[in-house]
Amino acid sequence: MLGGMQDWKLRVTHLIDHAAREHGHREHVTHWADGSETRTTWAGIRHDAMRMTQALRALGIKPGDRIGTLAMNHSRHLVSWYGAVGVGGVLHTINPRLFDEQLIYIANHAEDQVLLYDAAFQATVDRLKDKWTSIKHYICFDPPGGSGGFEDWLAPHDGNTQWHDGDEREPCMLCYTSGTTGNPKGVLYENRSTMLHAISGLQPASFNFDARSVMLPVVPMFHAASWGLPWAGAAAGVKFVYSAVNDAKILCALMNREGVTHSAGVPTVWLSIFQHQDETGATLGKLHTAVIGGSAAPRAMIERLMKQGIRVAHAWGMTETSPIGTVGAPTYDWDDLSFEKKVEIVTKQGRSLFGVELRTVDLDDNSKELPRDGITSGALQVRGPWIIKRYFQAEKDAVVEGDWFDTGDVATLHPDGTLQLTDRTKDVIKSGGEWISSVELENAAVGCPGVAEAAAIGVYHPKWDERPVLVVVRKPGASVTGDEVKAYLADKIAKWWMPDAVEFVDEIPHTATGKILKTALREQFRDYKLG
Repeated sequence: MLGGMQDWKLRVTHLIDHAAREHGHREHVTHWADGSETRTTWAGIRHDAMRMTQALRALGIKPGDRIGTLAMNHSRHLVSWYGAVGVGGVLHTINPRLFDEQLIYIANHAEDQVLLYDAAFQATVDRLKDKWTSIKHYICFDPPGGSGGFEDWLAPHDGNTQWHDGDEREPCMLCYTSGTTGNPKGVLYENRSTMLHAISGLQPASFNFDARSVMLPVVPMFHAASWGLPWAGAAAGVKFVYSAVNDAKILCALMNREGVTHSAGVPTVWLSIFQHQDETGATLGKLHTAVIGGSAAPRAMIERLMKQGIRVAHAWGMTETSPIGTVGAPTYDWDDLSFEKKVEIVTKQGRSLFGVELRTVDLDDNSKELPRDGITSGALQVRGPWIIKRYFQAEKDAVVEGDWFDTGDVATLHPDGTLQLTDRTKDVIKSGGEWISSVELENAAVGCPGVAEAAAIGVYHPKWDERPVLVVVRKPGASVTGDEVKAYLADKIAKWWMPDAVEFVDEIPHTATGKILKTALREQFRDYKLG
């Protein structure tokens, strides 16, 4: 027997329809890379998104086609999120921080048909254009001089059209994530999963949005679906304030001038803001909620924000979880706790939202579920309606065994459900919220003349959370130096992957099967100090 409710498809175009209808006057402010500023509204975003839908149809874009973006945070990028889905397409946000080999692979694997990009990345586009085999159309969001780009592309269209109407399980967005080995993998989000994620993100325990909220997202729109903010923000009708450049002086000025109440970014963002505050005495204005994710926030950072009366929502997630998995929120007894106890709670990774289930299992026997006792650690697994089942174009290669996705993290779950990450089963290095593949870094390094073997490990860094240190064994008779290794790597890896130090050893520890024993290596360099 069926129920008696209307069949209202969970498609993300409902979000922008709602925002324009119920919050159409609410502003969007963009501070551009050249220092200029523009303003629009939710009604304006929807109108331009519908014009973009028309423009994409005029290019021959069909439902299911991928539309790539290579861009920072601004209102035109937001238009593309809804315009791409409006034609039934799949928005593919590309991380411009990747090095050329990955950018080539990702765009070709996704089979992007269109690329919308910022003028700041024109050199990248020019350099890789001949290597991107599927992209037929290139459109610049902010062309020098203001002509021949995104606005001119939309100009012939009036927005009098309809959104593509398909199944709620059709894909709407594609994000790639790098692992320890092999090529980056695509995570394909559905309309349904994205809608559920957006609605859940409105909870007080998460973003805690309402119509009064003013959000300045520092997390890039190309990074893990911008933590779902463009979708959840539309559901609540928040005012968005964007900066295409992450300069602390500009961010603080915008916070104060525009009445920003919410912001979100990786720990390095807050460190730069603190430095600006210390140098100038700047305040954070009306800011009352700071969402911090990407990597663990230092206790001192959390304390400083909380002492300014700001709620710190310490979040954990990954591209494969859309990305929100857990968020730090006040506990039932919060008002009775001391400040020190509150900080101790916030330093952990928080509790799961409704829609996400967590468990830990024995590292050697994944069928053995472990207790939530705050002591026992094991492999962290997760399931829910916005958790990955398989990677893009790998339909026969499911990543979920049974109902649970193995995150690759090692964690402890406390009796109240609080997550505390203790280690990683993967050997990727997380620096400033971005992943660095230790294996790819090692593979590049062993190509350097004089290098016999190399191992990359993450070492604590006060600003970036972790930075890579490359441990090298020289070939017999070789005298290669650390500077020579770095010079060799310069055009083979992304700039931020460059190891902060190269250390030479007589031998690297190995397992019985010949694999590099990273646990022993990390223990060996446990007290290593960078800089």
